[in-house]
Order: sequence, then C-alpha cells, then structure tokens
Amino acid sequence: MIENHIFPHATHSKHTLPLSSRQTSAAIPRLSGQTRAAAPARAQKAADEFARYLLTRNLADETLRAYTYAVRQYFTYYRDITYPNLKLYKIFLLEHYKPQTINQRIRALNAYLDFKKLYPGHLPMVKIQQKTYLDHMISEADYEYLKRCLLRDERYTYYFLIRFMAATGVRVSEVIQFQAEDIFSGYKDIYSKGNKVRRIYIPQSLRTDTLKWLSFLHKSHGPIFLNRFSSPISPGGIRSQLKTIALSYHMTPEMVHPHAFRHRFAKSFIEKCGDISLLADLLGHDSIETTRIYLMKSSQEQQTVIDRVVTW
Repeated sequence: MIENHIFPHATHSKHTLPLSSRQTSAAIPRLSGQTRAAAPARAQKAADEFARYLLTRNLADETLRAYTYAVRQYFTYYRDITYPNLKLYKIFLLEHYKPQTINQRIRALNAYLDFKKLYPGHLPMVKIQQKTYLDHMISEADYEYLKRCLLRDERYTYYFLIRFMAATGVRVSEVIQFQAEDIFSGYKDIYSKGNKVRRIYIPQSLRTDTLKWLSFLHKSHGPIFLNRFSSPISPGGIRSQLKTIALSYHMTPEMVHPHAFRHRFAKSFIEKCGDISLLADLLGHDSIETTRIYLMKSSQEQQTVIDRVVTW
C-alpha cells in the first residue's frame, strides 16, 4: 500500500526503435530491375490485405505487426507463392534468424496461405528442444525489491506497470490497454485470439493504490500508462525501459522483462490457490498444458531442491 506517498507527475524515457537493415542471402533470388522496382508495391499490397484480415481476428498488435512484416518480407523477394519459393524463404530465415523468430515467420506465412486459400503445402516449423526448466524468471524477492526501488524513486508509471502485470497476469500488449474507467469498475474485458472475451480482475489492493495515483494526476478517463508525449506507451518502449531500470538497480536485465511478471503471477497464484483450471482462464490459455509451462521451476529452483533433497 502507498498510504503516505505524494505522486509527482510521472516522467518517461524516450525510446528509439532500431532500424532493421535489409539482409541478403543465397536463398534470395536476383531480381531484374523492373521486377525489383515493383516488389515493394506488391509486398505492401499483400501485407495491407493480410492486415485487414488479421484485424478481424482480434490478434494482439505485436502479432499483427509480426505477421504482416513476414508477408511483406516474403513478397519483397518472391513474386508468387509456390512451395519451392517457400522453402527458399525458409532457408533465408535459417541463415539469418533465431529459431523462435523463424517459427513466427513460418506461422505468419502459413496463416497467409490459409487466408488466401492457397495450398502449396504448409512450411514445417523448426524444432526447438523443450527445456525442463525455465530461464529468466524474476523471483518473488527480486520482484519485491524492484517495487520498493521504483516506489522510493517515485517512478510511479513503471511501479504500477509491473504491479499490473504481476497482479493480473496480463501480457504487455494488454496492460497498455487499461483505462482509468477500468480501475473504477475493478476489471477490464479484453478481446483476445479467436474473438474470445477474457475478464481481467484488478485486485482490491492494487485498485486502491491506483485510484490514489489517478486522483493525484487528476485523471478520470483514458489510458493510464502514457509516455512523455502523453501517448500510450508501446510494448517495445516498456521492454527497453525495463532493461534500463534493471541495470540502474543492479539487477540482471534478462530477468526483468514483461513476460517475467506474467510468469510471476502464475507461480504466485498457483502456490496460494492451486486451481490450475482457473489460472488457465485468467491467463487466457486454451489448454491447461500451456499453463503448465508457466509452473515449471527455474534452473535455480531446481538446484535448490536437489541440494535440499539429495543427501546421499
């Protein structure tokens, strides 16, 4: 609780996204001058058409951007959707990107094939070895330490950002959607994948503290997480700023990222409640098996258990 704190106007750091450069590969064909000139327009047209379709699917903004980027990238180099071209594109991805990014681009192209009802054959995903432990999880102690530091230094925007993610389990693309009106009502309904509605409940203690903050800011409506230009903070801006914050408090930057707080919510909830079915609903998972991933122990937690149990 923050009973006696006075809230000055929150400050925000400027975030600049790096520009990506075009990469070349043996898998990318050499285009004639006329074809090369037409490629950007063709690629943008395909991406725009796909984006309009994706908007009807209520996908997260980041997913929409990633999927349309993949389609734009593909049509920059290839005129037509053919299975040989798809395989060449996959080779290009394998040469330049990490497995998680490759699979995201492949999912995007496969979704585009379904959208256009084209069936040259779906590209298979890259197999990623499943770990039996989780890395880059923030511990409860580190989470509490980070909250204290942010509160002490009056960095209220990020204090409440991490509290909202850790106390509700929302994704970073969802936390920026919270409006002042949601705090007054005590919950927010979010439309997620597959046109499903998920209700996000705001715990009473978090709601009470947030209302005090909003009262000081004289804010009764509109988005609550704003940057210094009074625009909603972007997910990329949050990720970047959290790394800067982690370094300033001598924490490991890899541990302080938006999804770590969603993990923190899942771990704390299951330890105190034990209802994995309810947790799956709160996190917006279609399958409990997906939720189980969040309950895996970190490598450090596994080591602690082994050290305590194995004495022979």
